[in-house]
Amino acid sequence: MSSPSQNASVVLRIPAAEPETAAAHFYSRFAFEADVADVHADIEAGVADFVLVDSRSKEAWDQGHIPSALHLPTDSIAARAEELIACDKVIVTYCWGPGCNGATRAAYAFAVLGYRVKEMLGGYEYWIREGFPVIDIEGTRRNEVDPLTAPVRHGNCGC
Repeated sequence: MSSPSQNASVVLRIPAAEPETAAAHFYSRFAFEADVADVHADIEAGVADFVLVDSRSKEAWDQGHIPSALHLPTDSIAARAEELIACDKVIVTYCWGPGCNGATRAAYAFAVLGYRVKEMLGGYEYWIREGFPVIDIEGTRRNEVDPLTAPVRHGNCGC
């Protein structure tokens, strides 16, 4: 690809998709992804008809995890998923955060086994940054809301 001239848009070097194509693309992402605020809202409302799976190592789990999560490291999914999770349940996977593709690998492992699955965007990092509860060796705790991830006063970004 050639470099853009000084007056040409780098963003529009490849044109934006037609609205119908863009709508289909963005809608399809909802079938594969959920964000931490929506996962938290469903858990708090008691309507979480899914199994939240922490796919990290035991050391990571012990360092802290989401209270309602099931611990099932990615390398154990193929061997243990069927004994722990009914095949008709939807799975939501998480790992460390956006810099890690562990939740994606775990989601793939569940999908290969025939589960319906979504990945929780932001992972454990954004769960903590949005001030939601975690469990660690000292018990349950909440961090202050990071103002770069959610409104500090009420925590709901309204998006």
